[in-house]
Amino acid sequence: MNVTGEYRSKLRTAEEAVQIVRSGDWVDYTSNNGFPVALDAALAARKDELRGVKVRGNLLPGPLQIVECDPEGEHFIYNTWHCSGYERKLCDRGRAFFTPMIFRNNGWYYEKFLTVNVAMLTVSPMDRHGYFHFGGSLGVSRAIVEKAERVILEVNEAVPCILGGEGETVHISEADFVVEAGSRPLWEMRSPAPTETDRAIAGHIFPHIRDGATVQLGIGGMPNALGELIAASDLKDLGMHTELCSDGYLAMARAGKLTNRRKSLCRGKGVLGLAIGSRELYDWLDDNPGVAGYPLSWVNDPAVIAQNDDMISINGCLNADLYGQVCSESAGTRQISGTGGQLDFVTGAAMSRGGKAFLCMSSTYTDREGRVRSRILPSLGGDIVTTPRSQAYYIATEYGAVNLAGRSTWERAEALISLAHPDFREELIKKAEEQRIWLPSNKR
Repeated sequence: MNVTGEYRSKLRTAEEAVQIVRSGDWVDYTSNNGFPVALDAALAARKDELRGVKVRGNLLPGPLQIVECDPEGEHFIYNTWHCSGYERKLCDRGRAFFTPMIFRNNGWYYEKFLTVNVAMLTVSPMDRHGYFHFGGSLGVSRAIVEKAERVILEVNEAVPCILGGEGETVHISEADFVVEAGSRPLWEMRSPAPTETDRAIAGHIFPHIRDGATVQLGIGGMPNALGELIAASDLKDLGMHTELCSDGYLAMARAGKLTNRRKSLCRGKGVLGLAIGSRELYDWLDDNPGVAGYPLSWVNDPAVIAQNDDMISINGCLNADLYGQVCSESAGTRQISGTGGQLDFVTGAAMSRGGKAFLCMSSTYTDREGRVRSRILPSLGGDIVTTPRSQAYYIATEYGAVNLAGRSTWERAEALISLAHPDFREELIKKAEEQRIWLPSNKR
């Protein structure tokens, strides 16, 4: 049978396809725009027939019909590897459960430890060779398909064909069913324009970036804003090796700054594992031979990252304490996002020849009661540690960027207090004295 004939033989409605799901199954929805919207709705419609179906996903835009239709969680249990804004709200309601991980190990978890009874994922239309592209969810999708007992593909004509690399496609022979969903608009995640704080932080980081450097930008408004500022800078011939490709890279490419010509790994190609951004970003990535997608097990491997000379990693964080512990994923025990690939890139950039890793934040934030709070803390307390103090490298706020590598506790306390808003420095010094990590001769 040729691939067209095989495609037709496997074509089903969403309602027909989800009949293969049984009570107690593990179902995977993969990531971001791989979210199978039509299949999710069809599965939710079977609520009264099913109990204890466990669903995994990450960075899904929502709404998830399996969750919204089942407020008590008797029929469907949703689990996420990394919270989108929607998934964070589900966790707050006790309707989603976070699974701790680092992204480079995601494929390993599936290969060695996890069960996937049914994989449901959105892909591009099939090409003449019988392949569908995973688009912006390619970094985690291949491992899921390879572990799954049954595979349902939901075809969305809007999904871009991001070239490989490797692991960027699934063949019709690997699918049990195919569901056509037409052309559904993709989830777009646009970052706000750079703030004055972003510009100040960028000013402290830019002196560390050389022409020809390879840049990784993390998820969130601040790293993406820094990409916009890099696009407007005098830097040139930059490269991309990133877990997440966002609009910051599109701005760099349009400005002629992102050429990938001087990369020491995958020269001439920008490397990514995931892509979330604007429709313009997806159009730029579509069938672009200057971009190569790979599984996150490869993209985020520190030994691979380190092969990029002058690797500059820029990620956002929420808090840092005087010991150099960094929280980027929780407020106390409340899950905000996830570890993701931050620790992967902090490690890999530190191993790179000429590489540096920056964790960036504003010095303060305003809480729900309108009170201004310091992001530099005496200790993290109940906040979850994302980057341990033993691996912390550069920390940056609008007041500077300090290198913690090899620094003692009193050196760290002094350096980190210099990054705090002036209104909080005396209080932090008192805490440092109480914690016996402050020298009388330290700067005040």
